[in-house]
Amino acid sequence: MGRHTRLTKPRGRACAAARQKIVLEAARIMAEEGVRDFQSAKRKAAHRLSLPEEQNWPGNDEIEAALRQHLALFQKDSQAVLHALRASALEAMTLLREFSPKLVGEVLSGAVPRFPEVQLHLAAPAPEDLSLFLDNHGIPYAMEERRLRYNDDRAVAVPVFRFVAGETSFALYVLSPEAIRELPVSPVDGRPMHRAGIREVEGLLGP
Repeated sequence: MGRHTRLTKPRGRACAAARQKIVLEAARIMAEEGVRDFQSAKRKAAHRLSLPEEQNWPGNDEIEAALRQHLALFQKDSQAVLHALRASALEAMTLLREFSPKLVGEVLSGAVPRFPEVQLHLAAPAPEDLSLFLDNHGIPYAMEERRLRYNDDRAVAVPVFRFVAGETSFALYVLSPEAIRELPVSPVDGRPMHRAGIREVEGLLGP
């Protein structure tokens, strides 16, 4: 029994150390190389560290926490960048007020990668309503589909309008007025996604 304990403790410490190495390297990759997907960042980190994938695999929430720390330590202008992104988000939300915009994702959480984007959830009876709005305001855009996941293991394809204003990239997810009442799960921790309306974003920006 004692021998088994002596053997497993070092192995446990080695696993924890490997896990922490992946966490720190994945956070660095997201901060400095612009990788947005947590799984991709973890796989890159494991490869560079010559560690097997899927072993000692950290959670996305661990990577996000390390990303925040990395930004605070190594990117001294990160708070100014975040403030500017949130200000841009608020400006867009004010313009899009009729679509009940909600800020989600990295600009809301504060864990922004090197090439961040402002992600907004909008409510519209049909995607054409938003396309007409953007056309009327002279905003060129590209369309794609992304998947939102829900607690019952559903993955729903959602139309996304992408455009760039100044140096800020935007991704507008269009949901029906009924669908937007249901919160998708966060890709970070699997919990219901946090959304912020105009007033909350104003509060984040301060007086």
